[in-house]
Amino acid sequence: MTVNEIRQQFLDFFESKEHKIVSSAPIVNQNDPTLMFINSGMAQFKDYFLGNETPSAARIADTQKCLRVSGKHNDLEDVGRDSYHQTMFEILGNWSFGDYFKEEA
Repeated sequence: MTVNEIRQQFLDFFESKEHKIVSSAPIVNQNDPTLMFINSGMAQFKDYFLGNETPSAARIADTQKCLRVSGKHNDLEDVGRDSYHQTMFEILGNWSFGDYFKEEA
C-alpha cells in the first residue's frame, strides 16, 4: 500500500463510524503562543480539551502534519542516532469529545 492509500483507508474507516474528517492544521501554529510548531495530533484540538471552545463534532478524525524540533517533544536530538526518529511526520488521529471511550474506540 502507498502512503496515500493508508491515509485514505484510515479516514474512510472513521468516516464510516460517523467521524467528521478535518484537515491538518498548519504546521506553524497560528493561535497558541506556547507552541511554535504543531508537534502532536492533539495540538489543534487543545482548546476543545481545555473547554475553551466547543468541538465542531463529537467525533473527529484527521491526519496531522507534526514537527518536533524543540521543547518536551524534541526529536531533533535523536535524528541519526536510530532508524525511527524524524523531525517531521504525519500522525493519524481519531477523537471523541464526550461521545465514546476506549472500549468503543
